[in-house]
Parts: sequence; C-alpha cells; structure tokens
Amino acid sequence: MKSKIFLFGWLLAIGSLASAQTNSTLKVSVSSAQNASKIAFASVYLKIKNTIIDSAKTDVSGVCTFKNVAPKNYLLDVKAKNFQAVINKVVTITAGKTNSIAVQMQAIKTPVAAVQNISDLNTTGSKRILLSQDAKGEATKSKKYAEYDKADMYMAAPVIHREEKIMYEQKDNFVEGQNTESYNAITENDFLRANENPFSTFSIDVDNASLTNSRRYIDNGSLPPADAVRIEEFINYFNYDYKKPTNKNPFSINTEVSVCPWNTKHKLVHVGLQGKRFPFETMAPTNLVFLIDVSGSMNSENRLPLVKKSLTLLVNKMREQDKIALVVYAGAAGLVLPSTSGADKKTIIDALNNLQSGGSTAGGAGINLAYKIAKENAMLNGNNRVMIATDGDFNVGSSSDGEMKKLIESKREEGIFLTVLGFGMGNYKDSKMETIADNGNGNYFYIDNINEAKKVLVDEVDGTLYTIAKDVKIQIEFNPAKVQAYRLIGYENRMLKKEDFNNDKKDAGELGAGHTVTALYEVVPVGVEFTEFNKTDELRYQKNTASTVTTQHNDELMLVKLRYKEPNENTSKLITQELMDKSTSLENASDDFRFSAAVAEFCMVLRGSEHKAKSSIEHAIQMASSAKGKDVEGYRADFIKMMRTAELLSATASK
Repeated sequence: MKSKIFLFGWLLAIGSLASAQTNSTLKVSVSSAQNASKIAFASVYLKIKNTIIDSAKTDVSGVCTFKNVAPKNYLLDVKAKNFQAVINKVVTITAGKTNSIAVQMQAIKTPVAAVQNISDLNTTGSKRILLSQDAKGEATKSKKYAEYDKADMYMAAPVIHREEKIMYEQKDNFVEGQNTESYNAITENDFLRANENPFSTFSIDVDNASLTNSRRYIDNGSLPPADAVRIEEFINYFNYDYKKPTNKNPFSINTEVSVCPWNTKHKLVHVGLQGKRFPFETMAPTNLVFLIDVSGSMNSENRLPLVKKSLTLLVNKMREQDKIALVVYAGAAGLVLPSTSGADKKTIIDALNNLQSGGSTAGGAGINLAYKIAKENAMLNGNNRVMIATDGDFNVGSSSDGEMKKLIESKREEGIFLTVLGFGMGNYKDSKMETIADNGNGNYFYIDNINEAKKVLVDEVDGTLYTIAKDVKIQIEFNPAKVQAYRLIGYENRMLKKEDFNNDKKDAGELGAGHTVTALYEVVPVGVEFTEFNKTDELRYQKNTASTVTTQHNDELMLVKLRYKEPNENTSKLITQELMDKSTSLENASDDFRFSAAVAEFCMVLRGSEHKAKSSIEHAIQMASSAKGKDVEGYRADFIKMMRTAELLSATASK
C-alpha cells in the first residue's frame, strides 16, 4: 500500500514539474505615450476571448507580473485613471519563458480649471498651446499661446471667451499606501514656579483640526501620533455654555476653579472666552476666494471629491450680497471663476464640479493668486477671506515650512483673513497647514467627512468666516502667595514671551463670531508637597531668595489679562479680570469644566504625557459621560464613542 502511495506522489511531482516547465511568466509594463512616465496602479486583465482569467495592478514602477501562465494566445486589457483604456491587445505566451510586453496609454486631456488672465500665471516655464472645445468636446488648436510654470501640467479655462479651454495632462506624484504625513513637534509645557515666572502668555487658538485628524486615525484602527494631538484643539472643538458678552467688548471672560481630576492635591483652573454671536443674515457681506488644490495627490475620494461636496454646502449658504471666486493650483495657478454673486449658485457649483486633479503642487503660486483676486474684489466694510482646501502637500515652488511662513506673513497685512481646510490621509501635511493658518490671520480645520464639513461650513459658519477680534493674546499673572507652581495644558505652539503681550506688532490668534476659546491650567497650591523641580546651585553674585510677595491682593489666585484688536484696527485694547481663590468640589463643578477636563485627560493619555499622573481613558470617559450637558448636535456623545474606541485600541496595542 505504501509503495502505491509513494508512486502516486511521485507521478504528481513529475506532473507538477512538467507543468512548471511548460507554464510561463508574463511581465507587463505600462507607461504614458506622451512622456514615457510609468503609470502606477493601472488595472491589467488577462483574458481568453471575453473571459477574464487573471488580473493585477501595476506597482509604483508601472509593472505587474502574472505567474504560471499556460502557453497560448491571450487578450490584454489595461485601464488607468485619466488614460484611454487599451482593449484586446494580443499577447502570445511562449512556454517556459518570462514573456515581457510594454503597453503605452494615451492620456485623456480633460478641462480641469479656468484661467481668467494669462498674465496672472508664472511665465518661467515652457510654452503651452491653448485649445478650444467644440460642441462635442473635441479639442482643436487655437492661435493663442500661454506660458506656464511647469512643463508637465496644463491648466484649463476660459480665456477671453468662455468656450476656450486650456487642456492639461494628468500627472500624479502621490503613491497610495505610502505614509508621508508630517506634524510639528510638540514639547510639552512643564510646571513653572510662580515666584520666578509669574506670567504665562500665549496666543488664543480656535483651530480644531487636531481632533478630527486624530479621529480619522482612530476610526481607521490606530492611535494617532503623539505630535498629532494638540490638546487645546481637542478642547476647543466643542462649544461651551459661557455667559454672553454684555458690554462693548467682543467677548466675555469666564473662569472656574476646582479639583484637578488626575491629581487631587492640585487645582484645575478653567479660563473661557465667549465671542459675540450675530445672525448670519445680518452679517456684513463676504468676499470669499476658494483656493483649491487640484494636484495629483488630491485624486482620491476623501480629497477633491469631498472638497467639492463640502464647499457646495457653503455655497448654498451664501447670500446675494456675498461673492465667491474660485482659484486652483497644481503645476501652475489659475482663476477658474471670477468673483460671482452668491445668488448665482449654479454657476459656482458647476465650476466646482468641473474640477479634476492632476500634476504637482505649486502652493505658493496659488496663494499669491488667491490673495490677488481677494484684494481686487475687497469690500471696504465687508469680510474678505481666502479659503484654501488642500492636503498640504506643497512640493513645487514655496515648499518648505519657512518659505510658506514668510509668504503667508507677507499677505497678513493686506486685511484679508484665511481659513485652511485640510483633507486626505497618507501624505497629509499637518505641519504646513498649521504654519499657514497660525501665521496668516487664519483658522484651521480638518474635514474627514461630510458631517464635519456641515459643522464647520454650515452650523458654525459665522465663527469660521467672520472675525470679531484679531491678535488675541492672553496673559495670566499668578499670585505666588497662593500658587506654588502652574502648568498650561496645551498651546505649546502658541506660546509667547511675556514682552509680546504689549507688543502690537506681534501676531496672535483670531476669534470668530460665536466662537468659544478655552484654556486649562494645572495649579499647585502653596503648601502642597511638590518635587518636580530640580534644585539649582546657589547663586554666586546674589542671594537665592524668593520674590517679595505683596499682601494687597492675597485673596486673588491670579489676574487674567487679554489684548485684542478690532478686525480693521492695528492698536490693541486691554481687558482684565481677577480670579479669586475660591474653588468648588469636582462633583459641583459645571458640566463645561468637567467635560473640558475629561478631554484634556484623554489627550494626555494619547500623548503619553509625563504629567498625566493618574489619568486614564476609562476615567476620562466616566467624567465626560456625566458632563455631556445638552449636547444638541451630539458632538460630545460622538467624542465619548471615539474615546471608547481608542480605549480598545490602546488595550490591544499594550498586549
């Protein structure tokens, strides 16, 4: 019996060997017929008659391989985005060999964006032929010519006549699956001695991109990088029930003190600002310029397609007195739509929907053109703003964070505000987005889905678009008779020198209509044992003595000072408010206090903070669940679900 089994196995082995010797390998390389560049992620189908027997996708070098292909004649279909499909290409496979075939694909030339003025574009590149379209969409040569910044990119648009179009070639520099995201490094704020450093000074921050970007990581099954977690942006994602401003100031100051949840020997101080609210219908008219990244990296569904849907929500909100222009950038920058009344919604939405992605990313050229258009259409008593939608992957032109910072700073003085909307994943450049928003009188949001777009561009559009105070700075002076040490939670990238507070030339954050801004301080009361400081050597030239403490204001815990400028003014105004040394128990603290504390605790765990003490996601969830308050829109409930998911991911990662 054993001999028969052995004989049968031997015959199978011989058969397999014979099959391996007769079967072959097919190697398919796919490239562009225009410039011979390799086409990644093309779909290649191997067929017999009309039946597909195998399929593969090309790699980043434009190559895919079929193994163990029986020797015979096959048909080959190749399909790739923005290229004409190759159908029924005959392939003959020779037995026992590696068979190679090269396929060239013709690019589909499609109008992507409009250039209103050729002179607006850079003239340093190669010459491009302007084309026009007939009724059937067939491209024909025009007698007009234009200079473009990059030889690999056509922009599309009406020049002089609406029917004239400039066509473009698709070029996608982003490779799906590669993670090249970047975040600015965060060095966590440490505790400072109140008698040596009585002042804590920082710029406000109404951005909330960090929460939605981190939510994207968690929804996709992983915890976000530590530097992606900016605690102040998590806290400021939520609105808080602060008292409304009752005087001429554009915002109110709200303070509260209670026990620190993660270290009950310490206190937690909650400082909140509430901006004035205005009905959207009564607000000044808006001169808005959409600046949209249509480069190759914006090709996937959560980038340009989501941009179009998001901005359409905003367009539908616009009024007749509002104006919208549309500028795009890729290898060059162009004006797709001149400044158009908000009443002409169809024209604006059609212009959005006609956009296609392709090419490299000359972000600097786009910013220059967008500000130029905004300035040309500026409303003296209106709201002038550029809104940029991008993944932040600026890889041509002004690309370094330093260059972008200088560029955006130069635009800041033109009285035009900025909103940055981030999209996408994998190559997302949070560092550049934050740099642009922080230095350009701007705010910054990350849009991960259509619901978030509705929150930013519909539900909270007044705060997103309308600035009621600019260059808003906060300076806290701690009373060393009451405070041994303190630590500002978050705002690491917004810290200012104490001298910057009274310097009106120093840029700071902007506050939108109806926006709330919240900051938390962990405070070590005098008399509490505190060992986090390293002892310093005795001074050689003076005595090591503590600062003299006045007894005049000994009932005060700290003094809150704010400076701000009216949107159209350059001289700041000062507001001050004392905070008395009175605190409530954590159980009796407001919902807003406890919820913001829960958000901070959760973030400290995500960041692995050295100051997290007894923090845990479980405890943060419990505290947040008991402090949801009204939560009309369900944002707090959604955040609690996000924390629960993160808790599961954290438990899995630790095993």
